[in-house]
Amino acid sequence: MNRILELSSKLGLTLQIVKTAFAAALSWFIASSLLHSEYPYFAAVAAIITVQVTVADSVNKASQRIIGIIGGVMISMLLGHWFKIGAVSIFFIILIGMGLAKALRMNPQIISQVAISSLLVLAFGQTKAGYAYERIFETILGSGIAVLINALIIPQDAIPEVKKRIVSYSKLSALTLRGLSALLNNTGPRLKTGRTEVNKLIKEAADCRKAFELAEQSLRYNPLLTHKRKVLDRLGADIRLLRSITIQIRGIRRSLADLQLNNTFQTGYPAKEQLILALEATANCIDAFGQTIVDPSEEKTKRLSTAIQLARQEQARCLESLTHTSSLPILQDMGSILTDLSRIVAETERPDIEAEEVFIETSSAESSP
Repeated sequence: MNRILELSSKLGLTLQIVKTAFAAALSWFIASSLLHSEYPYFAAVAAIITVQVTVADSVNKASQRIIGIIGGVMISMLLGHWFKIGAVSIFFIILIGMGLAKALRMNPQIISQVAISSLLVLAFGQTKAGYAYERIFETILGSGIAVLINALIIPQDAIPEVKKRIVSYSKLSALTLRGLSALLNNTGPRLKTGRTEVNKLIKEAADCRKAFELAEQSLRYNPLLTHKRKVLDRLGADIRLLRSITIQIRGIRRSLADLQLNNTFQTGYPAKEQLILALEATANCIDAFGQTIVDPSEEKTKRLSTAIQLARQEQARCLESLTHTSSLPILQDMGSILTDLSRIVAETERPDIEAEEVFIETSSAESSP
């Protein structure tokens, strides 16, 4: 099935296009053949407009169109008795309809539908009996069929994209933390601050959040994907942990930037290399964490546990080196860095047991008859 979809997509026949064509055809068939509607094209048009990427988007589009059409029909029916179709009547009907919709703070999509419906009902409603009611009914029919087709026929699953973004986010987090070690040996005239790298990480966090929100929309109003909501909820919790790690990395950058300006640290602190080792070991935890939460396995869980243990050891050695330091500014900045590093490890440590439980559940499910 995936190969067929990929080949069709290369030819321009995406899944959404196929769904749109099928929804329009089915709406026309039901309206004309089964319900013997006089205006079946309204149902087909509504179906074409309603099919969107996600079911939630389709529901939103359908509700906007239905509300706009009902509003436009009501305005034309109320005011059409005093107007005949012409340039002046069109001006006032659209002016009043869009003005009321705007005053009620309706969506721009609804406002445009109010104008279109007002115009069409004014033009045809006076000469064709039942036109206004048929327009409302056919729109509801076409929109409903489009929503059902979007929900039932190969509904979009955005979870793989969320997992992909999480892996990218975790890798960039680890890379950024490793890169901050360059601030320890940066003594040239143009000091590195790490601000650009951290800002890039913040942007990646926003992109990951957007992917998660899109996945939430893809599952909304879709009963067939209920079982995937638990997976998405767990991924959402993992994204929050990564965001917390990002906050700690920002704090580490600021502390390292302060230490750059401390002459005593640059010339007299003997444990710089140990701090670099602690940064590297903690970054390894983030890498292992990202792989474990997306695709948990016994091997990855053990790798994460080992990385956490090593990071704790390197951080403890850094803490021991502070006993030989009497400079209060160095103690404050180093204490802040070690606190943030410890918090990062704590964040990666939380899903360790959860990942093992997920792996056990998956293995049990696969082995059961």
